[in-house]
Parts: sequence; structure tokens; C-alpha cells
Amino acid sequence: MASRPLRPMDYTSYLSDFLCYLSSEKGLSMNTLEAYGRDISMFFQYFPEKDLKEIDEKDLICFLSHLHKKRYASSSVCRMMIALKVFFRFIKKEGLAGRSFDSYLETPKVWQLVPDVMTVEEVEDLLKQPGQDDFFSSRDRAILEVLYASGLRVSELCGLDITDVGDESVRVVGKGRKERIVPIARSALDAVDCYLTHREGIKDLKNPALFLTKSGKRIDRTQVWEKVKLYSKKAGIVKKISPHTLRHSFATHLLENGADLRVIQEMLGHASIATTDRYTHISQKHLNEAFKQFHPRP
Repeated sequence: MASRPLRPMDYTSYLSDFLCYLSSEKGLSMNTLEAYGRDISMFFQYFPEKDLKEIDEKDLICFLSHLHKKRYASSSVCRMMIALKVFFRFIKKEGLAGRSFDSYLETPKVWQLVPDVMTVEEVEDLLKQPGQDDFFSSRDRAILEVLYASGLRVSELCGLDITDVGDESVRVVGKGRKERIVPIARSALDAVDCYLTHREGIKDLKNPALFLTKSGKRIDRTQVWEKVKLYSKKAGIVKKISPHTLRHSFATHLLENGADLRVIQEMLGHASIATTDRYTHISQKHLNEAFKQFHPRP
């Protein structure tokens, strides 16, 4: 029996089946499922006149070029490639396509790029942008300080409660509800203390969340992202900065100053050392640039 052609106008039904498969068989989180759904939808919307069997490796390269021109973060590009790889493999298994494109979607070696990293000077310029004179500025200063001082994911930062902050560390609930204790710099704790003095004036002091909106609700990742963008623009930083950039910078600066990769893995909450290992590529790039700049015969 001939397989049905899959056109952009009806791919959503197959996408729904695919996401159900990932949820039930692979146990992926809701955030990951939503991201995969957006990625695959974006891919098909980029080729409105093609059915599935017409898509080839040239189309994949064209789509990747489109993402590059739109300045998508390297981590987002990598996730899109993984989503497409698994999706094409799924629909081939279901008899909806004749190829899986596995050989064109190798990850992370080919598609995962080195993440953007800020210099120490750029971080310092960013951190000093918010003042500490009121609720909003002191909160934003504390958020930036904690992100860089501990390397937290933005979701982990938003999930912090007041009781999670200790005298020298923070208790973090990461991916898979796994807990870890992360050391935190004194400067970040001082910023949190300053913010807490202003926090007393908000409406709902019963909320256990550390970082709140003025209405007393827990701050969300979108709001944090917007604040990082705002202050990076004020600091005159031309790089594309996000909360995750501070996490990348945290890890890279530790590595460049001699921290052990296993220690960094523990602080970042990476399940695999292979995930942390990509920071060695950043460090090597830093060393190569220093060599070319300072060696008399580079």
C-alpha cells in the first residue's frame, strides 16, 4: 500500500502522534515537547509548497542557513537538528517517508556550535547596570549576580525559594527534579540580601519564591530573559545575550582559571561529562587566540 503524502497543511496530525510517542515512550518533559513541536512546525512552514518526500539534504542546509541568518543561538540550532532527526526517523518507521536523514543530521559534532561567552569585562559591565535603590533594581541586580555566580539555568533561578539560599550556597532543583548544592559568591549573596530588604514592601509576603514580581507572583523565565536583554543593551554589549549566556560564561571562566571539569559538571548539574566537555573547546579557542596575539612567531 502506498504511503500517504505529507504536506504542510496536514503535518500537524503526524506531529501530534510524534509528540505523543515522545511523551509516552521516551518520557520527555513538557518543556522539551513544546520546544520540539515549535521546531518541527517552523521547519515545515519554511517549505510551504513541498510535501515530505520532496525534502532533501539541500533543503536541510537551506533551513540551517536561514537559522544562521536569523542569529539563532547555537543551542537552539542544535535542539532543532535533534528534533528533526528524531521526527524523520519516526515517520520513516511509520511508513510515511522513505528516508530518515540521520546521515545529514549528525549531532552534536557537526551541528552543535560553541556557545556564546561573555568576557569578564562584559559581565562586570552587565552586573553594574541595575542599581540597588528600590525593589525592581535590587531584584534585577540580584538575579544577574546569582545567574553568573552560580551558573543556574533560568528555570532553576525562577524556581528558587527564599529557604534555598544559604550562607555559602544555594539548593537547586534541576532537570529531572534532581537536587544539587551549588556554591555562590559573596557578592551575589550581598545582592540578594539587599533585594530582600526591598522585598518586604510587596503585597504577598506569604509567597515562598525568592524572586517576585511587584504583584507578589513568582518571576518567570520570560521576564528574566527580558531583563537580561534590557541591561545588556544598556551596557552596550553587542553580542546576543540571554540568561543562558551567563551560565556559559560562568562555566568558561571557571575552566579558564583552572577549575576541574568534573567540578564544573557537578555545579552545572550535567548528567554527562560530555555535555560539560564542550567548554574545553571554548577554553582551547581562548588559548589559541592568546597564542596568536602574544607569541613572537605565531
